Amino acid sequence: MMKQEFSRHPFAAMLLGMALALGVAVTAQAADGKDLVLKGDAKCTSCHDQDEKSVMAIGKTRHGATGDSRTPTCTSCHGDSAKHGDHKGGNRPLPDRTFDKKSATPVKARNNACLSCHKGSNRMQWAGSQHEGQGLACTTCHTVHNQHDAVREKATQTETCFSCHKEQRAQSHRSSHHPVKEGKMVCSNCHNPHGSSGPKLLLGDTVNETCYTCHTEKRGPFLWEHAPVSDNCTNCHTPHGSNNAALLKTRAPYLCSSCHLAGHQSEAIRNGANLGVVPVTGKACVNCHGQIHGSNHPSGARFSR
Repeated sequence: MMKQEFSRHPFAAMLLGMALALGVAVTAQAADGKDLVLKGDAKCTSCHDQDEKSVMAIGKTRHGATGDSRTPTCTSCHGDSAKHGDHKGGNRPLPDRTFDKKSATPVKARNNACLSCHKGSNRMQWAGSQHEGQGLACTTCHTVHNQHDAVREKATQTETCFSCHKEQRAQSHRSSHHPVKEGKMVCSNCHNPHGSSGPKLLLGDTVNETCYTCHTEKRGPFLWEHAPVSDNCTNCHTPHGSNNAALLKTRAPYLCSSCHLAGHQSEAIRNGANLGVVPVTGKACVNCHGQIHGSNHPSGARFSR
């Protein structure tokens, strides 16, 4: 029956023959002690051959770049693993270091395998960072054998972060938010997950320094500085999302009155009535004090338009 089918479809028979020949050739190559992807990988690929896509896919990543002298070998990450490679029979021991989610290899040992190459630059502050302190392994976020590492690609990075940071995921869906879900920003535009000298793993040494990389018009210097602005942007704004305009923690005028306890506006709010000075509804304070991030107005520190 099989011969009859292929006699009717000679092209299909030819394709099958080519596929079988290719499979035999690759297997023979591994059996002959020749490397398939990485330098010195023949001993590994004799078992972990092309059928195991999760293993052989490393050839399509930066870790499989044969023209780069820094390219690691299988044992660079997994250790010599002599007991694993030389074992005969069933119940083969695992490699010296494994990196899957169920790995029994200590996190520090797994991370040391990565940090032996990936040190310096934006990873120089990994030791003592929040993520290191929480016991995260490099492979908690990164997939080494995958051609497309989700956390390093703009379209998928935030989902990797949100798998732990669920509160920030919820905030990003509020009406006022940074354009993260629109794909114009990612978490690493503001944060360095490998460690930072600033708070909350921020790229800048302070909150304001990080914000000013985009919001340069708020930097100043101004003749009249607004103290809470120069202190910390998050005094008024919540960066991951808010149901108030411009990422504000509370809408005006109530945000202003949280600091300005005395004055016409605060009196109007407390009394629940219009005192004939400023309207309580709408934008209220910013109807007159429009330059709340700082002002060069000659009349003084009134942050007028």
